[in-house]
Amino acid sequence: MTNESLQLLEEEWRTREAAHHARIDAWVAGRSERRRQGEHHPVQDFLFDYYPYSVGKLRAWHPGPNVELCGDITEFLAQQHYVPTSNGAMLGALPAARAPRISLAIRILKGTGDRPAQHSCFGLHEWAMVDGLRQEDIRHEQVPLRLPPEAITAVIDEVGLRCTHIDAYRFFTAGSSPKNSMEPTRESQPDVEQPGCIHANMDLYKYAMWASPWLASEIVADCFELALKARDLDMQASPYDVAAYGLAPIHIESPAGRLEYVGKQRAISEEASPLRISLLALLRTIKQDEYLQVH
Repeated sequence: MTNESLQLLEEEWRTREAAHHARIDAWVAGRSERRRQGEHHPVQDFLFDYYPYSVGKLRAWHPGPNVELCGDITEFLAQQHYVPTSNGAMLGALPAARAPRISLAIRILKGTGDRPAQHSCFGLHEWAMVDGLRQEDIRHEQVPLRLPPEAITAVIDEVGLRCTHIDAYRFFTAGSSPKNSMEPTRESQPDVEQPGCIHANMDLYKYAMWASPWLASEIVADCFELALKARDLDMQASPYDVAAYGLAPIHIESPAGRLEYVGKQRAISEEASPLRISLLALLRTIKQDEYLQVH
């Protein structure tokens, strides 16, 4: 290694590992139990169904690059990407195949952070995903809608659609897509993503996972915690009736509801900002050091 590494004694890294496991287990216990029972939670399970990362991957602890783990490191040497050292084990070189994703994440994170936040979408992307559909045709068909289809369409037409996020927009119904103020694409994502977007902030978890295990698991967990909060708000503002899941609806169809949503959307955006800055700095470090030689 060209960079001087940090040494962690076994007692130190086992303490961090145990703390990470306890933190994650508090969030995923319900998911694991539901899988055993063959049940599904339309709010909480989204983060595992939409993002392709298992409970096991989220729960696994990694110290990040240039950290030498000392002591009994059998569990790490049994994993991909770890190499033995004179005192234990540490992460080896990041595969070149990861370079494009890390570079894309850096572009998106930097562009997002440089733009002003927009708080005028009012979470209507979930409405646009069910616009004109019958209950049996919607994504979460087991969850009843709060309003009839014609009322959902009326709210969309009255308030307007201003979605900037491709991974929300691509699920709009055929009737809603033309109503959006823009047409976000995968190619334009680095140029249009903005920090007020609830899904852009949720996606910090995805970008952290793109860099795992060359990113300390503590920051991955920070991103996941933010994504949990964002997902709750996402569904509270939706036309779904999620009261049975312990979430009070935010009535976007009313001016008071839209004002409530903007306040909570701002809070998520403000919490995401320092996390985005930290994540961007860490990804740039990975890109610049010997783990990832790309320009």
